[in-house]
Parts: sequence; structure tokens; C-alpha cells
Amino acid sequence: MRDTHEQTIYLDATLRPHRSLDQRGFLLVMIAIGGCGFLIGFAFFLAGAWPVAGFCGLEIALVYIAFRLNFRDARRCEHLLMTDDGLHIVRTDPSGTIQHIQLEPSWVTVQMDDPPRHESQLILKSHGQGTEIGRFLQPYERVEVAKALRNAIQRYRTA
Repeated sequence: MRDTHEQTIYLDATLRPHRSLDQRGFLLVMIAIGGCGFLIGFAFFLAGAWPVAGFCGLEIALVYIAFRLNFRDARRCEHLLMTDDGLHIVRTDPSGTIQHIQLEPSWVTVQMDDPPRHESQLILKSHGQGTEIGRFLQPYERVEVAKALRNAIQRYRTA
């Protein structure tokens, strides 16, 4: 593989799932939920319905776990790099496992429904093998990636 500074870069994109809540927002939400849960649980405890306090604590713990699982899933990403050496896809799953896929752009076809449906897939096909990318993206985002890939492949083929 040659030095990428000497190569033409046709496409360089990192695909990540959308997350609207950052760590600071998560902390604020958990403080609000925890505070409300504590107040409700404490009020029921004082009223003599002490088991409700335990369920309030359990509810807060479940919300926390759900958010942590969501943040773990946000580590998923796919990096697409097309240079003179070909199309390199580096896929990282939530556990941190990395998968490398290399395709020759001269043989790649991009398959995507346009207009997209919710279940539409973005498939890169080469030599009878298909690779789905951007599964975690919204349908309109997959269409944008498909257009960018087709454009990059066209520029690669005419270079």
C-alpha cells in the first residue's frame, strides 16, 4: 500500500449512528430522573408504602442501564476510504471488534432503493459478494451515502 499523501482520495467518510444526548445531557437527565424518583419514593415511604421506594430505585436503575446500553451501541462506526489502492471499509462494532473489508472499486456496484423505504439496505456488491453498510443510518442518510459512493466510484474509474 502506498503512502496516502501520494494518492488521490476519492472518498473519506465515517458513518456513525445518530445520538442526540451527549454525556453532559445524560448526567442532567439522570439527576432529574433520580431526584424525582427519590422524592416520589421518599413520599411513599413516609406514607407507609415503603415497598414503592424500592420500585422507584429499581426504575431509576433500569433507566440508567438502558442509557448505558445505548451509549455502548453508539461506539459502532464504519469508515469508508477510497484511494488509488481501492475501497477500504473498517467496521467497528459496539464491543470494539474491528473488521476490515477491501474492495476493488472497478467491480463494485452500489445498490440502494431510491426513494428509500425504512427497510431499504445499502449494499456494495463485488464479484457476487454483497456487503451491507450503514445499517444504523436513517433511509435518507443511506441514499446520501449511496450517491457519494457512486460519485466516488465514477471518479475512480475515469481517473
